[in-house]
Amino acid sequence: MKFKFLPTMAVLAMAMVIPAQAMTKTEYKAAGQILDGDRKAAITACSATSGNAKSVCVMEAKGQYAIAQADLDAKYKPSAKADMKLRDKRADVAYDIANAKCKELSGNPKDVCIKDAKSAKVAAKADAKVAKVTSEAKADTTKKVAEARKDAVEDKSDAAYAAAKERCDALAGDVKTRCVNDAKAKFGKS
Repeated sequence: MKFKFLPTMAVLAMAMVIPAQAMTKTEYKAAGQILDGDRKAAITACSATSGNAKSVCVMEAKGQYAIAQADLDAKYKPSAKADMKLRDKRADVAYDIANAKCKELSGNPKDVCIKDAKSAKVAAKADAKVAKVTSEAKADTTKKVAEARKDAVEDKSDAAYAAAKERCDALAGDVKTRCVNDAKAKFGKS
């Protein structure tokens, strides 16, 4: 039995509308309260089942809450680290649920089920690490490109100023002084 988080999804969808701005603290707290209420309702809905099915249901409810909370945290304070935490949380929850479902089995099928769950978790965590490094590399590259462009503008300006100043050397007296002052003003030199 899966519980649907409709109010939660509505809040998270609203938070995704403005991805350039982080959530305010008030929005974050309100969304957190909705998530908590959804978690409690989902766990309560699990009481209709029993045995391992109930355990799996409760684990799914708690897992969905944990994922939604990590997603909310990533939207509140966006960063590569927060994205990685969200991906890790998804991997952990998927593993925990798969592992709980494996408890219904016995013998070799149970062992295979557990190994498959572990393999999926390791793969998801590895993918999360790659995504984090890629995200950080893109941010670092963007910063380096901006710095290189700034340096290029400065270098071009310095070279153009030197050329303008050199042209002024062919002049004499007040004309040379005005020429040098004009070059300084044009290229922002003092």
